[in-house]
Amino acid sequence: MTRIILLGPPGAGKGTQARKIAERLSIPAISTGEIFRSNMAAGTELGNRARQYMDNGEFVPDSVTNPMVKVRLSAPDTDAGFLLDGYPRTVSQAQVLAEYLEESGRGIDLVLAIEVDEDVVVERMLKRAQEQHRSDDTEPVIRHRLEVYHEQTEPIAAYYSQRGLLETVDGSGTVDEVWASIEEVLDRLAK
Repeated sequence: MTRIILLGPPGAGKGTQARKIAERLSIPAISTGEIFRSNMAAGTELGNRARQYMDNGEFVPDSVTNPMVKVRLSAPDTDAGFLLDGYPRTVSQAQVLAEYLEESGRGIDLVLAIEVDEDVVVERMLKRAQEQHRSDDTEPVIRHRLEVYHEQTEPIAAYYSQRGLLETVDGSGTVDEVWASIEEVLDRLAK
């Protein structure tokens, strides 16, 4: 059983590496975006509430996000483990997750942080914006998103570090180089 939280700034390659980790460990990779989309598509009460916030360009509050995550983590496909990408984003969410998992007799095995130099992230995201014709992803917007990420996530990294769960890998290399570093961490975890 392996339960992993994946941390990293936008543009760090979390989505790519999450798929690789999930495939190697035969566990679902769960992103908050996926949870929101499936709840909205199913027309659940929580999905409708999330849509109201998202349609107004607002963050979906914990009062909606936390219950959605709990429902998703109670699905049978998570019995053998899971990988969370994009949750928790705050220490209060991390505490809610810890309480929920403890109640269900589970815990987190690893918090994996992909660290990338900010200039590398900006360069990657500008390139991606150009390739995907996303005019809203300008350098000032990207740098602001990174500031928000650091404000929110650094306390989470410290929270998990204090619990001996945090491992970091350098995310500035190629996809294969980053994957090799992640595999080393997974191999140590398996022992």
